[in-house]
Amino acid sequence: MSKNLVIVESPAKSKTITKYLGKDFVVLASFGHVRDLLPKEGAVETQNDFKMHYEIIEKNAKHVDEIIKALKKVDTLYLATDPDREGEAIAWHIYEILQEKGALKNKSIFRVAFHEITKSAIQEAIKNPRAIDMSLVNAQQARRALDYLVGFNLSPLLWKKIRAGLSAGRVQSPALRLIAERELEIEKFETKEYWSVVAQCEKDSVFDAKLTVYQDKKVEQFTVVNKKQAADVKKKLLKEADGTLTVDKVEKKQRKRNPAAPFITSTLQQEASRKLGFTTQRTMRIAQQLYEGIDIGEGSAGLITYMRTDSVNLADEAIQEIRGFIADRFGKENVPATARKYRSKSKNAQEAHEAIRPTSILREPESIRHALSSDQFKLYNLIWKRTLACQMIHATMNTVAVDLLCGQKNYFRANGSTIVTPGFILVYQESLDDTKKQESDEKVLPPLSEGDVVDLRDILCEQHFTEPPPRYSEASLVKALEEYGIGRPSTYSSIISTLINREYATLEQKRFHLTDLGRVVNRFLTEYFTQYVDYDFTAHLEDDLDAIARGEKVWLPLLEMFWAPLFYMVNS
Repeated sequence: MSKNLVIVESPAKSKTITKYLGKDFVVLASFGHVRDLLPKEGAVETQNDFKMHYEIIEKNAKHVDEIIKALKKVDTLYLATDPDREGEAIAWHIYEILQEKGALKNKSIFRVAFHEITKSAIQEAIKNPRAIDMSLVNAQQARRALDYLVGFNLSPLLWKKIRAGLSAGRVQSPALRLIAERELEIEKFETKEYWSVVAQCEKDSVFDAKLTVYQDKKVEQFTVVNKKQAADVKKKLLKEADGTLTVDKVEKKQRKRNPAAPFITSTLQQEASRKLGFTTQRTMRIAQQLYEGIDIGEGSAGLITYMRTDSVNLADEAIQEIRGFIADRFGKENVPATARKYRSKSKNAQEAHEAIRPTSILREPESIRHALSSDQFKLYNLIWKRTLACQMIHATMNTVAVDLLCGQKNYFRANGSTIVTPGFILVYQESLDDTKKQESDEKVLPPLSEGDVVDLRDILCEQHFTEPPPRYSEASLVKALEEYGIGRPSTYSSIISTLINREYATLEQKRFHLTDLGRVVNRFLTEYFTQYVDYDFTAHLEDDLDAIARGEKVWLPLLEMFWAPLFYMVNS
């Protein structure tokens, strides 16, 4: 008879863990959350210390019964749900149900947490059990209560004022406001014409130089604004140049570029969106599969660490393994003298796990490609390369800026760069945002020295128009949510899917477009519930929830502070 029962969330996870624990352990899955708030008014008693009324989720009742049945045959229960607030809450709910049903008499109960599903991590966790962390549970309960209070009080108002079936969410509403404000910016935007003036030069090879000073004045974006003016400028410059430009100044610099930090949830979602075209939901689904375990020919193995994290920290053993791999594969010269350590922006040390990395860098993407689906391979490859690159030496670039004199009072500038040592670029380059123009590829200029004369082949004038700010993509929306402090890594993908499912926004060519319905709902909420769609208010609330999770704040005062003004606004 097995002496121990281990509970995890998913069957995939239980399959992987069973392999590592041996015959003295039975591993069962809860299939996610086992209890939730009653889906009706009064599930959170605002007049009675916010007492919360839960019920077992119908579809998971049979799994609870299986756990109770299995418990009768064992001495010890290990609650091995995910290592974050949601996981802690699931463990607590399972414990509460079993306690209520009298199933825990004479049993030893432990909470175990691990950040990767590997033999060593699982065995280490079992050796070092702990109690359920009520600070984490309270933070999750507070979040659930806040979301319930907003949903159950604002949604009926939307049904009454706008149309049935609508919903307002504590975190989705500020996210909707972001999309609505961007739409407004685009609508108000007035396009302006401007022209660029570029000299086509030649000395050994052809290169371009951009007009930077005209008639002793710095050239700005709107210095040349129409075709006639561009033609006049070109005519004067050609006349003053008389076929040549003179090198006035050559500025050479060496630049170092460091690799990006390893992935956290938000950066993985952004990069998978930009590089692979994945939605946030697709990214999280595939990351979960890689974390929970895939049969790669030697039984099921967890391939990456836990995918919901805001820590950029890497375990020392992982760093040593990565540095050794880089030295073997790319040579010792590509390993920095000391290991790179990255700092987390998150204050949440208690929830700060590791960054998202392969459980072993030695498991190269190509070597397990046969066992992975196309999506799994793409995402694993992305995580593997980013992790490898983050411990490599910087890239070194030589940059050169050359100022060319045209006549007496006009200057053109040519820029060039060459990679001296590629370092981490051998493996991985981060994609750039909408807001940052993609850097042009290396432009190599011919050798130029002060006083050199170069031939002027032609002057090209090109018409441009200013563009409105781009609509949010999934990547840029996640980045904005993170910068404003709205939501947390685990909630970004559900925020996005809610906005789409409620038809408040549509995704067209991977950009969020506000619908008429989204516009009306946003206007109503911003006008009457300003505080609850306010970015700072939402961010402070998230910080308070984090403080509860760290055990620094109590949760009931937070609910009272939130509920009193909401109750007043709803009723007025």
